[in-house]
Amino acid sequence: MEHTVILGSAFAVANAEQENAHLLFKSAERVVLVDCGNNPVGKLEKAGVHINQITDLVLTHAHADHMGALPLLLMDMWLLKRTAALKIYGLPVTLEKANVLLDIFAWKKWEEMFGVEFVPVSETAVETILDASTLRVQTGPVVHLIPTIGVRAEFKEIHEVVTYSCDGEPSAGLDQLAKGSTVLIQEAAGPGKGHTSPTEAGQVAVRAGARKLVLMHYDAARAETEMLAESKATFSGEVVLAKDLMVLN
Repeated sequence: MEHTVILGSAFAVANAEQENAHLLFKSAERVVLVDCGNNPVGKLEKAGVHINQITDLVLTHAHADHMGALPLLLMDMWLLKRTAALKIYGLPVTLEKANVLLDIFAWKKWEEMFGVEFVPVSETAVETILDASTLRVQTGPVVHLIPTIGVRAEFKEIHEVVTYSCDGEPSAGLDQLAKGSTVLIQEAAGPGKGHTSPTEAGQVAVRAGARKLVLMHYDAARAETEMLAESKATFSGEVVLAKDLMVLN
């Protein structure tokens, strides 16, 4: 089955009900994990996915709430006897910092460590990073406080296009990546530099032509009704707040 699972929906400060923002794109051929601020093993198990089913990992940017658990993720894969190679995609600066983080734990010396391929993505343009018969995944630059990418997944059999903005403010790059999406997963921690407000999220969804807007990476201290109302003031489609383990499409 092709679907998207919100594994964690919180902004930088997680809480008892929400882990840091990370998600899963799953098709018959590929299982793509996006970010790993928290260790996703438990959430993956609840979603019916074994950690070693992950074929690809996309790191959107080098903030701790998005990649801080990378060494633990790889260690758990190794302890569970993973043999298949893992592809890790990210901007060159993100992959450089990921390697520094991993090197602290001497990961290359782990006995019978599985292969890891680091794949740099474009800093300036939308790029297809994988194109299987059931799933195409693209990345594109967005505007955050540090270099960051958003991620777009095209589920070919069910004709759904899901774009995840990641952290970032409204931008031409985000509009380009999200154009034609049926579902937009949009961060809503703003307003402010490097972030998007619920009102602005609705405007991004309108420009994308989306059918559904999912507010992600929001401030859980705010009233849910207020955030939804702000988005609905600018977007006439369906609006929901992301929750951990929510299944889309």
